[in-house]
Amino acid sequence: MREIKEGFIPFKGYKTYYRIVGKCDEGKSPLLALHGGPGAAHDYLESLDPIADTGRAVVYYDQIGCGKSPTPSMPDFWCTELWEEELDVVREALGLKSVHILGQSWGGMLAMQYATHHPKGVKSMIVASSPSSTALWLKEANRLRTYLPQDMQEALIQADNDGDYSRPEVVAASDEYYRRHVIKLDPQPDFVIRSMSQMGEPYMVMQGASEFVMTGKLKDWDITDELKNIDIPTLVTSGSADEATPYISKVIYDRIPDCQWELFDGGTHLCHVEMAEEYNAVVEAFMAAHD
Repeated sequence: MREIKEGFIPFKGYKTYYRIVGKCDEGKSPLLALHGGPGAAHDYLESLDPIADTGRAVVYYDQIGCGKSPTPSMPDFWCTELWEEELDVVREALGLKSVHILGQSWGGMLAMQYATHHPKGVKSMIVASSPSSTALWLKEANRLRTYLPQDMQEALIQADNDGDYSRPEVVAASDEYYRRHVIKLDPQPDFVIRSMSQMGEPYMVMQGASEFVMTGKLKDWDITDELKNIDIPTLVTSGSADEATPYISKVIYDRIPDCQWELFDGGTHLCHVEMAEEYNAVVEAFMAAHD
């Protein structure tokens, strides 16, 4: 039975929820996991829990405004700088002076932005299925969409034009895109369903209503030119069928000094769930090399 500790950290007049699985053996630093969205909850990353069995604590938290860290509707409040500040507050509150960081999707974007500011005590960073530029993300998403049947492509384009994403043909097209590029497991694990069902307003504020048109605050986000300044040992992970395409991952791999990259054959955006045992072994080996 893994030891689990939960609690809340005061932040900006609200509370940030955290969950810690296991404890660290001597000589090992904990893994801090940053979830995606923005607006999801940490639950879908719980496939990382078994890493705790190696003698390394795994720490999760729900970013403010997400999951068990709710706030009122505050569109002006949510921004990348806010969540970067929260990351430092979480580290301070939980005593994570020496830590490995894994960020998945938006979480990897946050991790990379954080890393460009040379934070102290970060032993290594795992960037899981993340872009360094939302413009490239959109370009690749729209390219992947062209491989859908023509009627599905047209349904998605029409929805982006008129804003009606509830039509059955649009739902069917979205489901097919997600099956191909986001998660291929059927049925999906409960912890994934639980996380995605909590996707909140921050997603609309930061991203928008669609995978293919960016209308939120992230529409101009791009740190590609800053990647060369990252001095933290970095592992990029992604799936060969991932919506974070190999091209997206290679842009990062080519620019972060001494970066490593693990491409999971057949994996999608949630390859960490689909191939959990293999994925966790790769991540643990990388962290162990940098403890």
